[in-house]
Amino acid sequence: MLVVTPNIFFPLLLALVHWTVPSGEITTSSLDMDSSVTSEVQFVLHRANERGHADHGWLDTHHSFSFAGWHDPKRMHFGALRVLNDDVVAGGGGFGTHPHDNMEIVSIPTAGALEHKDSMGNSSVIRTGDVQIMSAGTGIRHSEFNHSATDAVHFFQVWIFPDERDLTPRYDQEQFNVPTPGSLACLVSPDGKEGVRIHQNAWFHMGDLTAGQALRHPLHGAGQGLYAMVMEGQAEIAGQSLGERDAIGVWDADAVSISATEDCRLLLIEVPMHW
Repeated sequence: MLVVTPNIFFPLLLALVHWTVPSGEITTSSLDMDSSVTSEVQFVLHRANERGHADHGWLDTHHSFSFAGWHDPKRMHFGALRVLNDDVVAGGGGFGTHPHDNMEIVSIPTAGALEHKDSMGNSSVIRTGDVQIMSAGTGIRHSEFNHSATDAVHFFQVWIFPDERDLTPRYDQEQFNVPTPGSLACLVSPDGKEGVRIHQNAWFHMGDLTAGQALRHPLHGAGQGLYAMVMEGQAEIAGQSLGERDAIGVWDADAVSISATEDCRLLLIEVPMHW
């Protein structure tokens, strides 16, 4: 089994400070978000081939935002969204025990399963169809390994800045029902009534659309933004055409228009732009 030591694969990240604007090229677009209101919506496009990439053999990873050895000053965060890693870990591979603090860490397997152990005494297997959250708070140590010795595990790991520092660490894991095409499942919410609870004004949704389907995804009030990734297929989001693993961050909007140009699967992450 491959064991990865933190001092090699977990170099110190930049100091965690509360930036209040998204990074990257900013564009404005006059989008009709409501039949009676036209507003100036701002967005930033992140194409799949522009992400950071590292292939360590046991780990093939893509970074939407600066992480580990990949640094892009224009790609530091989107509001409270700090990290969105698209990871594939080979059979028998994994991350050795390493520390975190003052971060909400969400893991979403999309194929295969992860083994998790942490300093709070939690030991679990996170399978496809599960969502896991770890509130690092004052500090926690954990490890993650592929549950299979032979088959790769694919998962997204997302880091969100919490709305308060030095919280008591906590762990949660839930199974979610993959919705029928045309609807979205809520994986993460601030009160935990849907999905797992997060210490931030943040919601995660995932779901499938069939070609030609469209929806209007409302945001939870002023100051919120939506980071949307096309996991599979093609879609038009906020008037922009996106392919597989392309993403767009949208803010200064009350809702975001989404339509499937072909069958697609989406990951939507709503976060505050200021906190």
